[in-house]
Amino acid sequence: MSKDDAVSKDDKADKATSKLEDGTAVGAETIVDEATEAKKAGEATEAVNLKKAAEVEAVETADADEDSDADEDSDADDTAADDTAADDEAEAASDTTKRRIQWSRVVAFGLLPALALVLGLGAGYLKWQDNSVRSGEIAAATSVQAAKDTTIALLSYRPDTVAEQLGAARDLLAGEFRESYTALTNDVVIPGAREKEISAVVSVPAAASVSATATEAVVLIFVNQTVSVGQEPPTDTASSVRVTLEKVGDRWLVSKFDPV
Repeated sequence: MSKDDAVSKDDKADKATSKLEDGTAVGAETIVDEATEAKKAGEATEAVNLKKAAEVEAVETADADEDSDADEDSDADDTAADDTAADDEAEAASDTTKRRIQWSRVVAFGLLPALALVLGLGAGYLKWQDNSVRSGEIAAATSVQAAKDTTIALLSYRPDTVAEQLGAARDLLAGEFRESYTALTNDVVIPGAREKEISAVVSVPAAASVSATATEAVVLIFVNQTVSVGQEPPTDTASSVRVTLEKVGDRWLVSKFDPV
């Protein structure tokens, strides 16, 4: 082989080596560029992902905040509702207590005194009525007895004691009847009994109270009278009289004597 050929081979070899190195350098640069771009792309992707994650987290945080606010509002509403219910219950309890207090006051200061007054009035009325009944019963009994005794005294006499007997009977009378009886006995009965020897005996088989109060009474008297004139046989008569009496002091006096 010639020297030129050897040189030519060496040049070719150097060129090939140079090309190989250039290709290797270019390939390395390409790889580096690709790696850089890949890194940049990865970083961009990661940034995008991070941004999305941040947005999602922000949304979730916002939702969580909204939910929290909603829960807080709900809790607040529940608390307010509970407070309102508690206030209503307290107010209702207060109203109930007030009503109880008011009713207690009404019972204590209004109803009980009124009831006591009614009971007192009722007891007083019953006592008055009982006293009135008792007084009426006493008046009836005493007036009946007074009417019987006075009737016997008015109509009974003997010729020798006629003036004394009828004079005593006059003290059992009252009012106008006393005056008219006095005039009759003095003018007619006493002189006639003495002159004709007239005697009269009276009995009262029955008597009944018609009405009676503390001051006045009316009594119905049934009278049997036996009259003797001189030596003639006695005659019997029966009659009834309505006797009116007035209470004067503690005595019943006859104010009217009406045959019926």
